[in-house]
Amino acid sequence: MNQQALSSFIWSVADLLRGDYKQSEYGKVILPFTVLRRLDCVLETSKAAVLAENDKQKKEGLNPEQYLLNKTKVGFYNTSPLDMKRLMGDQDHIRENLYSYIGEFAPAVRDIFERFEFHIQIDRLARAGLLYQVTEKFTNIDLHPEAVSNGQMGLVFEELIRKFAEISNETAGEHFTPREVIRLMVNLLFIEDDEILSKQHVVRTIYDPTAGTGGMLSIAGEYLEEYNPSARPTMFGQELNDESYAICKADMLIKGQEVGNIIPGNTLSEDGHPHTKFDYMLSNPPFGVEWKKVEKEIRKEHETQGYNGRFGPGLPRVSDGSLLFLLHLISKMRPAKDGGSRFGIVLNGSPLFTGGAGSGESEIRRYVLENDLVEAIIGLPTDMFYNTGISTYVWILSNRKPEHRKGKVQLIDASSFWQKMRKSLGSKRKELSDEHIAEITRLFGDCVEAEKDGKPISRIFNNEDFGYRTITVERPLKDAQGKVVLHEKGKLRGKPQTDANLRDTENVPLNEDAESYFKREVLPHAPDAWIDHDKTKVGYEIPFNRHFYVFEPPRPLAEIDAELKQCTDRILTMIAGLSA
Repeated sequence: MNQQALSSFIWSVADLLRGDYKQSEYGKVILPFTVLRRLDCVLETSKAAVLAENDKQKKEGLNPEQYLLNKTKVGFYNTSPLDMKRLMGDQDHIRENLYSYIGEFAPAVRDIFERFEFHIQIDRLARAGLLYQVTEKFTNIDLHPEAVSNGQMGLVFEELIRKFAEISNETAGEHFTPREVIRLMVNLLFIEDDEILSKQHVVRTIYDPTAGTGGMLSIAGEYLEEYNPSARPTMFGQELNDESYAICKADMLIKGQEVGNIIPGNTLSEDGHPHTKFDYMLSNPPFGVEWKKVEKEIRKEHETQGYNGRFGPGLPRVSDGSLLFLLHLISKMRPAKDGGSRFGIVLNGSPLFTGGAGSGESEIRRYVLENDLVEAIIGLPTDMFYNTGISTYVWILSNRKPEHRKGKVQLIDASSFWQKMRKSLGSKRKELSDEHIAEITRLFGDCVEAEKDGKPISRIFNNEDFGYRTITVERPLKDAQGKVVLHEKGKLRGKPQTDANLRDTENVPLNEDAESYFKREVLPHAPDAWIDHDKTKVGYEIPFNRHFYVFEPPRPLAEIDAELKQCTDRILTMIAGLSA
């Protein structure tokens, strides 16, 4: 049975659920049952050996776990004498027997069903009189490894995840990233590493701190395995939402990955992979979500550990934690001397420019730019995600930049690269085609400036082009007669007092001398002004849209007048027709 036929067959279970379940709830039944049937089929050949080994080790008073894993060789086991076919033999006790069967899985697998809250669905199906029918439907699906490989099963499962995410698109964006956006990010991550990745039996670690249902990890793994079948990608992730965590963990289990690498919990307050470094990383953290719930832990790490922790460069405002995930990923980069890392993260527009010089956001931008970590930022079209229509940006960071990128940042405006979807899904109305992905990947790979239809779409900047000094311009305080008031005491005695009401600031580009700027831009308008150098701050911002703005002169006035006259004449003609 091919993948499409298989997923259609599983999808037919929805016909049984219709009426008792809302459409957006189908996944709560179908996903865990699909996992259960796959695991049931995988363990079938080793079932007898596992039961015998379990009895033997228990009689000897030993922990049987490792012995059972050696028997199954798939990273999990089940010690129940039941399987799904045997469950069918006792219709009257299907609920109790199903509970018993699930309870005998290895702890890592039980955790998946607990996070799915599968017991709630078993009870609900039993009350609706549907539990036996649904279980029977899945028992009749052949998901044995000889019939469906791990790779094929992974694709089936991903297709089901995507379908359910699209059905419940009001929340999908929190846990599900559009597949084509992930494919673009994966292309950008790997394009410069073709030589490394083509080596025989190359081992690479891939990490997602906001793993959702595991889409980014899956597509990255698929890319590597397609490019080099002997490659061995190892996946790591962490996810806060229980159901998404269960789906991600199940997906990894189905594909033969080490499920212990997928950790539940809040990445920012409780790092599930402390002290671990990775080769590649991807993340689509929630946009504009406040971090007040974990503020205490984050501030403590920032203040007590500084640069030895994750948040040394600074903390953004509590209303948006996006840049905390950026700092978290930087802390997970393998040192350059050990091969370095590259990662991609999807952010909204605010991390580009929010916060003036000295603010947490500015200090984080300063850190990544002064340490030459930003390779490129790609502006995506609006309406690309399920739960928001805002502009989004993919940041690519690396601590092993190729020589031609050192000291540089590439900005790519891909906002015009889209095609309209046949059917909108929540806020998602646009998608990237294969051609769009290929074109953006080529622009990144070439790392040159480029235009499209007479407008720039790729620009290269020096890191310091985004830096500026905020200088404080002071003016003297004057009395009622207009005379400058001087300090009478201390080290400032005899010097003009400052008028706080006239105080102003100017942002001077880092690559320009502050005094020269001051003489040219300020003194002609305020000859008595001076700079208070003690208040000077360095800031960084990336005004993305400004760098792609092309001035379009307004139409000639005569043309606008003629158009207005045409409209006026048409309205007068219509009014005349009404009164006739």
